[in-house]
Amino acid sequence: MSSFFTTPASQKKREREDGLIAQSSQKKKKVANGAANSKSLNRKTARDESVSGSGSEDDETPQIAHDDEPLSSESESEDETGAERRLRLAEQYLENIKGETETVGFDAEEIDRDLIAERLIEDAAATKGRLYRHIASGLDFSSAVKTFFRADTQTTTSVAVCPPYAYTVSKDITLIKWELPTPTKPPPQIKKKKKATAKPPPPARRRPIKLLYTRGNKNETRNPKYQHHTADILTVAASSDGKYVATGGADKRLIIWSAADFKPLRIFPQHRDAVTSLAFRRGTNQLYSSSKDRTIKTWSLDELGYMETLFGHQDEVVDIAALSLEQCVSVGARDRTARLWKVVEESQLVFRGGGTSEKRQMNPRGSLTNGEMATVRTSYAEGSIDRVAMIDEETFVTGSDNGSISLWSLHKKKPVFTVPVAHGLDPALKPEEASAEEVPDPKVPGAPQPRWITALATVPYSDLILSGSWDGRLRVWKISEDKKRLEVVGVLGGAQAEAERDGNVNGLETRDGEPPEEDRETSVRGIINDIEIFERGDRGKDSLCVVIATGKEHRLGRWKTLQGKNGACIFEVPHKQAGEPAMMEVKGADMDSSQNQSKT
Repeated sequence: MSSFFTTPASQKKREREDGLIAQSSQKKKKVANGAANSKSLNRKTARDESVSGSGSEDDETPQIAHDDEPLSSESESEDETGAERRLRLAEQYLENIKGETETVGFDAEEIDRDLIAERLIEDAAATKGRLYRHIASGLDFSSAVKTFFRADTQTTTSVAVCPPYAYTVSKDITLIKWELPTPTKPPPQIKKKKKATAKPPPPARRRPIKLLYTRGNKNETRNPKYQHHTADILTVAASSDGKYVATGGADKRLIIWSAADFKPLRIFPQHRDAVTSLAFRRGTNQLYSSSKDRTIKTWSLDELGYMETLFGHQDEVVDIAALSLEQCVSVGARDRTARLWKVVEESQLVFRGGGTSEKRQMNPRGSLTNGEMATVRTSYAEGSIDRVAMIDEETFVTGSDNGSISLWSLHKKKPVFTVPVAHGLDPALKPEEASAEEVPDPKVPGAPQPRWITALATVPYSDLILSGSWDGRLRVWKISEDKKRLEVVGVLGGAQAEAERDGNVNGLETRDGEPPEEDRETSVRGIINDIEIFERGDRGKDSLCVVIATGKEHRLGRWKTLQGKNGACIFEVPHKQAGEPAMMEVKGADMDSSQNQSKT
């Protein structure tokens, strides 16, 4: 058997020569074929020229160039390069666009708003998880339209929104799905004719429509196969795709419902105590749950399965918040810490509170010799951090039982800024109310106490913050441009209260617990237990919608009872008109200046 190494050299040489001869013959055939094709092409062009030139010059008709046809010549395409050709086509395209805009016309402001560069900058900031929108100054909170609707027979503990639907839960084990009304723009004004034959259009619907309703049963506590809650439902959350609704209750259950028909898809009994708060990771079906068992658990609703448990808090975890990144922020009540959990890295950042909230009060009886008024400084220790809301991936706010709202950054372990006694003070109890004695000691009631921050909400990646308590006002705050301060914007749903007019700088209510007479029409009666915010239109161009849950009792207990209403309320916040002045700040609520003065 022969191979390359055993073949004689003479035979190898003959094989190489034969291969070279075959290649040369193929090249000759190609050249000959090319020459023949060129000759036939020359004959064809000559024949065409003879046919076209056979007519007389009088019969020639000039060719008309239409605007729709592209102007291209063989002479230009022969000499120009590819880059020059692209440049010429781009210039021609811009000229065509310029001609169209000159004939049709355009709005320069609208084009400036929709510039691609601006959109790219905003999208890049959103993907990085940073605050990039400043919308608080452009909203008219004093003109917000309020619509109250009764949701349940007992205290509404939480509300969740997935436009155009809202979900409310209450202490009577009720879950309700509502369809929110869509505000209609007022029609253009038309001059009325003398004889109006057409009927006026019906008024726009303002109240939500109840779509679905389900209620649990407290008598089924010992039935493990019962597919519902058996105790108070404390929290609710809705996925962004509108498929799932999650509820958690005092019965230690986390239930995943189908949003379409309220069919229970899965019941998770892993928590060892009441489920206090739920939060979806933005744009996904990953769910975070917090509980009184001091743990946080993560769930994947795509697989309807449990993922992992996060440990670290030393007391009940009462609230949790999350945005786009795979991380969440929680607050641990009386351990006075806020913790940011990095789920992927399996680590946590601890932010410690527990400071005091200072308040300066004018003392009308302590007038000085020079006519000035003496000031009395009161401090309220922070006993529990109850609420948290994320602004962006690096900034969040918390609310405490001493009435303070704190701004936090990932780069500092202490608050960046604190607003003390943000919702004012409750008046001191009367001696007969605080004691069972027939003749009680006048010193028994003590000093007035601050109102807790019972609800917090933000518009993600913006400077807008809303807070609630039981003072009857939903207060609006904004973050300064340097992200180092919280500034007062006003009160949602009406003008500022007139309580400060009588020297009541702390916003104290009257003795009977009712808000002042001047503010009763615009106040929210009861305890604000939860707040949800969403924007209408493309990037919030139409309006801002705020949905709140109110009740006579606090969502986690019955130690505070007010003469309020159990239900929910909607506020439609329009944008300010061009040239309208900014809203007046609320007197008595801007405590940061006094705080800074006391520090200096």
